[in-house]
Amino acid sequence: MALRHYSLLTIRSSFYTASMSKRIAGPEIERLIQLLAKVPGLGPRSARRAALHLIKKKEQLLAPLAAAMGEAVDKVRVCSTCGNVDTSDPCMICTDPRRDPTTIIVVEDVSDLWALERAGAMNARFHVLGGTLSPLDGVGPDQLTIKQLVTRIAEGGVSEVILAVNATVEGQTTAHYLTDQLSGFDVKITRLAHGVPVGGELDYLDEGTLSAALKSRTVF
Repeated sequence: MALRHYSLLTIRSSFYTASMSKRIAGPEIERLIQLLAKVPGLGPRSARRAALHLIKKKEQLLAPLAAAMGEAVDKVRVCSTCGNVDTSDPCMICTDPRRDPTTIIVVEDVSDLWALERAGAMNARFHVLGGTLSPLDGVGPDQLTIKQLVTRIAEGGVSEVILAVNATVEGQTTAHYLTDQLSGFDVKITRLAHGVPVGGELDYLDEGTLSAALKSRTVF
């Protein structure tokens, strides 16, 4: 019985390996699928569907997408002032004269910057840290753009720094570290409010969110 069980496992393993290594298309298409699978939110199956859709719409989607990606590779830059991604350095946000130069919103990643811009709540400047402090992952102050932020504040003209970091352990640790680093400057340091989301129902919220909402209550 043991030998039979081992044989069945061997057969199943061989079949699985063969099915995984079996190609369904040429190497160019397989390469496209593999690259798409690395995009956040896309797994192997979603990547195959996306690749097939692009191939079916070759003239309308695939060719323009390839051209746009080629231009992005050549022209995309990281802003030396705030860390945003744009086709110019400094970026359009840093060079926009309509922006309030006295307020800097500090975010973890460019995606957070774009999310706040979509909200359109403030017309301020930004600073992208490039992550959060995480000693276990080997991410310290030198791996983030904290020194660049301190330099921007030291140059003067900034009256408020808004810490728009995520409400995670790493995010709050980073916020406390930044507060210590900026404590010697005459700037107001604020953070995003934590609590009940717009349209949220209390019964569906976790205890941490409810506790933060009560502590951050405002006058109605």
